[in-house]
Amino acid sequence: MQSLKVAFPGFRGDPLSARLELPLGPIRSYAIFAHCFTCSKDLFASRRIAFELAMRGIAVLRFDFTGLGASGGEFPKTNFSSNVEDLRQAAKYLTRHFGPAELLVGHSLGGAAVLAVAPELPEVRAVVTIGAPADTAHVISSFRSHVPAIESQGEAEVQLAGCRFAIQQQFLDDVRRQHLETKIRSLGRPLLVLHAPDDDIVGVDNAKRIFEAAQHPKSFVSLDGADHLLTRHEDAAFVAEVISAWYGRHLARSSHAEAVANHDGVLVRASGEGRFQQVVEAGRHRFLADEPESYGGLDSGPSPYDFLSAGLGACTSMTLQLYAERKGWQLPPYTVEVRHAKVHAEDCLSCTEGHTGKIDQFVRRITFETDPGPAVTDKIAEIADKCSVHRTLEARSDIVTKVATSNA
Repeated sequence: MQSLKVAFPGFRGDPLSARLELPLGPIRSYAIFAHCFTCSKDLFASRRIAFELAMRGIAVLRFDFTGLGASGGEFPKTNFSSNVEDLRQAAKYLTRHFGPAELLVGHSLGGAAVLAVAPELPEVRAVVTIGAPADTAHVISSFRSHVPAIESQGEAEVQLAGCRFAIQQQFLDDVRRQHLETKIRSLGRPLLVLHAPDDDIVGVDNAKRIFEAAQHPKSFVSLDGADHLLTRHEDAAFVAEVISAWYGRHLARSSHAEAVANHDGVLVRASGEGRFQQVVEAGRHRFLADEPESYGGLDSGPSPYDFLSAGLGACTSMTLQLYAERKGWQLPPYTVEVRHAKVHAEDCLSCTEGHTGKIDQFVRRITFETDPGPAVTDKIAEIADKCSVHRTLEARSDIVTKVATSNA
């Protein structure tokens, strides 16, 4: 995974800070992620969703709107219309320097912004909203008690998410005169609406209004148990998985998307998320390796020993299947469970002599749903031991380590 720090001019020429998350392998498509009101591109949900989509071959540009995060400009002078203009600038930058923004993803007010701008961007193929309001004026509810002061004084300072922001009268006027429902009706693109039923910031009734205003094709997915900001790891990851699967149905598969990665064996790189998370690439397959939270990891993927156990279990299952095919057996459904532990050599009844101290032990359990019969039962352990990974783990292996630089 590669995360590029980039910048481009916003609606008034102020530099907008951005990150482009690039897949390790072929890029299937480019997307833009628009964050929520007064948030930033570095909100956990923004980072996690962009990362997960990049893991699935979709490059994602996430940026800070004018006056927020690391971007330049003055926030009090911005409004919903300026956010839409920033989105246009982001799409223009992405198309000019990398590729067309075919997917727009917006969170909360960012969702309303992508709905507003999508009909005007011919390159956009699909749109996703997450916890988005059906009416831009809904954002006023987050500082309703300050509205009288803003209207009488022209500006007031409000506190949102622990930070203070100056809101001007022009902001109120701008969100009140938007006609988002008209934009939704003219969207003309597949739409995915994601919303949590218990969202206490933007009620789920907003999702219903967006969905009813949109034309087909359209889809709705309930984010049960999630909060508005998707603060739980599993909620953000689920959103990314759903978006990727849904978007895949609307994305034309190109020949380069099927290309195998240009390396031999398995490639592993640190993702930059958490202490231990790694991106593993095997051919065209990408997945994560990590450590459990109890060890300081994010628990976002199997641990290295989990992968060893998985290799043994998969090889065992494949070996049994191949042997059954050769013998003409119809095996009942079965599972292979593998557990790894460090045990004292003297406590290992199956170990050969000469081992001292602690050793690695893999306990393999093969369970059939129904009795496979004596012909299988008497042979099963012997066949499982013929698995090539089993033999590799029992044998002495030669590991050669070479250190090099990528430009060598």
